Amino acid sequence: MILAGDVGGTKANLAFYSLKNTRLHLLVQKQYPSNGYADLHELIAEFIQETQLNADHVCIAVAGPVVDGSCHATNLPWVIDAGLLAKRLNLKNVELMNDLEANAHGIYELTDDDFVTINKGDIKKHGNVGVISAGTGLGEAGIIWEDRKMRPFASEGGHCDFAPNGPLQFELLQYLQKKFDHVSCERVLSGQGLRNIYDFLRDQNKYPQPEWLAASLNAGDAPSIISKHGLKGETEICVEALNIFTDIYGAEAGNLALKLMATGGIYIGGGIAPKMIAKLKEPRFLKAFLEKGRLRNVLETIQIKVIMNDKTALLGAARCALMHAGIFHHIGAV
Repeated sequence: MILAGDVGGTKANLAFYSLKNTRLHLLVQKQYPSNGYADLHELIAEFIQETQLNADHVCIAVAGPVVDGSCHATNLPWVIDAGLLAKRLNLKNVELMNDLEANAHGIYELTDDDFVTINKGDIKKHGNVGVISAGTGLGEAGIIWEDRKMRPFASEGGHCDFAPNGPLQFELLQYLQKKFDHVSCERVLSGQGLRNIYDFLRDQNKYPQPEWLAASLNAGDAPSIISKHGLKGETEICVEALNIFTDIYGAEAGNLALKLMATGGIYIGGGIAPKMIAKLKEPRFLKAFLEKGRLRNVLETIQIKVIMNDKTALLGAARCALMHAGIFHHIGAV
């Protein structure tokens, strides 16, 4: 029995899986508001109590850097220690891993129906792969080809400096520098990042903010509201905020592709991309991805796919639980 978790800054997905004929089979899965719990122990304890199931192998994917079995969650006030968590839950062992590394593992549990292709490219069977996911935060990871196996690895690339393109994005950077000590890419490429872009357009008088929209943003989920009206083309300020967000997403995906020489493809995960798939299919995303000067011809050959399955990290965590138990090995040639 495998207990897997995908814990982000907004929500947490927990599930029990069984293994049948080398395939993972979901037994039960539940979602919780992660910011509604004092710590991860409390959240997992509630799930175990509700399901009345026991785990032989446990792996939890968390949004943040995992070092020596410990993680200070990026967007939650939690410090998570795998050893302490196992002791408090009376479990034999708990593995912690970065959520984007889990996403990378989970890709190999998906089928063609779980993807939407943005750029067909010329995929190399044994090429490196990049994974980028905007959600509550911005995660980035990679998969390298080594010793005839694909090996996913974590990074904290989402916290690298935001690199603006064009005069408007330079103005955006200058605006955000007055608000934050460090303007990372996550400050503009995440749920809150979309809100930051919107606030910039409003505060710098680029576009008017309708009174009804101001009231709606104050009362509800601002990023979702901005995205909704931007996708419908209903409100100029929302449309432009989403345009800038899409441009930055494409540019950062291109940056990751070059850093990893990701000839095996770029996968776009996270909770935001599937909701704005129509926008990502527009020419502006690919245009921003490709605009890398002398290396444009390299990027034109790189396949880009959007992951539509929101349980990918959960599947990856389950897979890694079995790997740590010696039941699965590192991903083979695919």
